[in-house]
Amino acid sequence: MALSDLLYPDNPKRRQELIHLHQELLDCMSTNFCATNELTGVLNEHLGCTITHIQMRESSTVKENCDIMIQAMSEIQHQVQKIDSDMKEKLEPVLYQKLYDIKEPELEKIAIARKVFSIVLREATSTAGMVAIKLLSSNLMTLTVSKLVSLLAQIGASVLGGISITVLGLGIEMILHAILGAVERNHLLMAVRSYEKHLAEFKAASEKYQHAIHEVTSLVRQQVQ
Repeated sequence: MALSDLLYPDNPKRRQELIHLHQELLDCMSTNFCATNELTGVLNEHLGCTITHIQMRESSTVKENCDIMIQAMSEIQHQVQKIDSDMKEKLEPVLYQKLYDIKEPELEKIAIARKVFSIVLREATSTAGMVAIKLLSSNLMTLTVSKLVSLLAQIGASVLGGISITVLGLGIEMILHAILGAVERNHLLMAVRSYEKHLAEFKAASEKYQHAIHEVTSLVRQQVQ
């Protein structure tokens, strides 16, 4: 048993709690990576985008993986803004306004969007119009993504950012630099509190993000069947 464990017997429990919270964070991030790639696949296949799929890097830190997610989501936002610009440029103002009018039937909006993609891509299915309308008319690319990007940036900048995503090295990596038990205790407490705070917000925002993507991809699968 380490000297710090004798001085502060609750430290082993905190280490295990920290590892558990770390694993929860990684599981949540991994799900977000998968959801982002699923949306990327839809955009690439149906809207002519060329967004690169992303992958978690086990040899990298939490911050570096947050940055990968932020870059991918920023690219998706950019592509959706481009779609909106294409709509605005090629549609009459009245038709463009209909895309954002909640009173307009969705089928009519899809038909309008399909006409634009027939010009932009030369060939467009109703699925393309449907995906475009779902992305433009929902809050996926505005509130949902913006919130998640903000939280990822906060996590990357926090005490969690420099931690390797590999759980096995977590205890050693965080403990070796602490010589005294008091120092170790302070670091553990700070890390646990940081995880608890960020994880609660991150999980809630991630669930909304994943649900929004699921709505889009479910509609695409229904169209294909």
